[in-house]
Amino acid sequence: MKTFNVPKRENVSDNNKEIFDNLEDKLGFVPNIFATYAYSDTALENYLNFSNAKTSLSAKEKEVVNLAVSQVNDCIYCLSAHTAIGKMNGFTDEQILELRSGSASFDKKLDALAQLAKNITENRGKTDEEVLENFFEQGYTNANLIDTISLVGDKTISNYVHRTTQVPVDFPEAQPLELETV
Repeated sequence: MKTFNVPKRENVSDNNKEIFDNLEDKLGFVPNIFATYAYSDTALENYLNFSNAKTSLSAKEKEVVNLAVSQVNDCIYCLSAHTAIGKMNGFTDEQILELRSGSASFDKKLDALAQLAKNITENRGKTDEEVLENFFEQGYTNANLIDTISLVGDKTISNYVHRTTQVPVDFPEAQPLELETV
């Protein structure tokens, strides 16, 4: 398999150098996944604009979706990054593991969102009717649905970038999810 090195600042376009500088200022480093987008002169900016766009979902709700989708897509990079971000948004280690499995017994509304995100991802958009009904019964709106689908797409892009390139994970690595077998 081809090896993908993480691009360094001196190896990217001027536009991407500016984005690297902004990321360095905001985060203290340029995450390897973002640096990998910089192989393209346009993908990093396009992705960050999409990922940081306004949404009807709260930061906490976004992490619910990010964790469920990244688990379905088996992306250790995104699971590791969003475990760290989930903790910054107030989730415990146990809650994060549960969200990754597509549920949230600690919050009915977040449970409906986690189930929906998992279901959309597993079924490639052919959402089960009962999962969708539960989502709306918990108070979510059509706007929330569309924003959730957009976020599923956003996270799937990064999942695929990492799954294809296998660049090193530069966050504390997420622990494996041990699924119960019947």
